Amino acid sequence: MTSVPLVGRGGGAMSRHHSSSRHGFAAVVFLSPAVLLIGIFVLVPMVLTLWISFHAGTISTPLRDMTWTGLKNYRKIFTSDTNIKAFENTGIYVALSLVITVPLAFLIALLVFTPRLRGRSALRVLLFSTYVIPTVAIVIIWSQLYSPQYGPVDVALGAVGLPSPSWLSSPNAALISLVIFNVWQMIGYYVVLLVAGLTQIPQEVYEAAAIDGAGSVQRTAHVTIPLLRNTFVFVGLMTVINSVQVFDPIYLLTQGGPANSTLTISYDIQRTVVQYGLAGQASAMATSLLVVIAVVGGIVALVIRGRVR
Repeated sequence: MTSVPLVGRGGGAMSRHHSSSRHGFAAVVFLSPAVLLIGIFVLVPMVLTLWISFHAGTISTPLRDMTWTGLKNYRKIFTSDTNIKAFENTGIYVALSLVITVPLAFLIALLVFTPRLRGRSALRVLLFSTYVIPTVAIVIIWSQLYSPQYGPVDVALGAVGLPSPSWLSSPNAALISLVIFNVWQMIGYYVVLLVAGLTQIPQEVYEAAAIDGAGSVQRTAHVTIPLLRNTFVFVGLMTVINSVQVFDPIYLLTQGGPANSTLTISYDIQRTVVQYGLAGQASAMATSLLVVIAVVGGIVALVIRGRVR
């Protein structure tokens, strides 16, 4: 009589074990194609780029004919004034984009999330449209906006008696102009992410804070911002990664000029490998860019999470 429950328990445990094994096998089967594609199109190119970075050759040189140079390509990167300028410009571009985009996106997200705001759904679509429109089309519009003399921005400045800053032709203003372009293009994407984070905050928390006498500013500072910490981390990391990898606006608007004032790492990599044919040096720059993204992204995540005091 007592053996029946034991058999039942053992059978149940065994059944659960087999069920778990089947689920694990099914997960492996379904994930294998994605893992295989990631390995072929991501990991393999990364390993080849790292290998080429220690060699000298052009983009048409077979891998077996490339010459081993060791760390020579990396030494060139950190001793060349042009490459150092590219790193500096990229750092400034990333910092300005991060400082401007995240707070501005948060303020707009609070506005869009307001229940009493009419047409907020249409406003979200309008904001997100700047992200999905092809960059080439946006560049055409902004090249006209930044156009000297007859551009709308310069005309508006002239109407109030302010001089034109020569948006894309001045070394002091060109990089700032590209930052403004980047903020305008990406702000809608980050607003949508922050609005999604706001929808996950329980209304009971706000009601409890209101009962305790907290005003709107206090609720935002002590409830909304802390509970959006993970969303801020993701938005900050995406801002850093997208800004570090900026290429299209620079290629279409300034080509790194004037006087290398808008030369960034991504554009410098393309110019090095396509125009100069230095595949090894370009690969070393790409590897360095990957390291920079990993380090900067980690620092930003720690700072936003409040782990770094």
